[in-house]
Formats: sequence, C-alpha cells, structure tokens
Amino acid sequence: MRTTVTLDSDVERLLRDAMHRSRRSFKDTLNAAIRTALVPKRVSSSQSPFVVKARAMGLRAGIDPAGLNRLVDDLEIDAVAVPPRRARRA
Repeated sequence: MRTTVTLDSDVERLLRDAMHRSRRSFKDTLNAAIRTALVPKRVSSSQSPFVVKARAMGLRAGIDPAGLNRLVDDLEIDAVAVPPRRARRA
C-alpha cells in the first residue's frame, strides 16, 4: 500500500537513526517500527501474573474507610485555621 504521511521532526530523527543502526531502507525501518508498536506484546509464560492478596482491615462494621480520609482532611484544615499560640512573657 502506498500512502503519504507527515512525520514530526523528532520522529524523523529517530527513524533515520534506526535506519543507520540497522543498515536497512527507510521503508523497511518504518514498517518494522510500526509493526513492533502495533503488535500486542505477549506475556511470557515464565512470569506468573501479579495477584493482589486481600486482607481484612480489621475495621468494625459500619466504619467507612473513605470516611477516615475525610476525617484526616478535616483535622488538617482545623490545624491550619487555628492561629498559633503566642508565648507568654514573664
């Protein structure tokens, strides 16, 4: 298939560098780069998939963990809003 594309200058530089390293033509280098980028990568069978092991948080029933973040936010706001105490002079 023949087509015309406009390459950004940095992409052209990368493509030309790859051409010189591989000593292949512009067409072959471009096709190889596109092919490499578009083919889905296979997960090697030697690697086991990452599995998250869930653990109980030990919270009592009815306690919302997201509510704890809101509580911390409120405490930080209160700490910033209260002016610092001045030291008493003797």
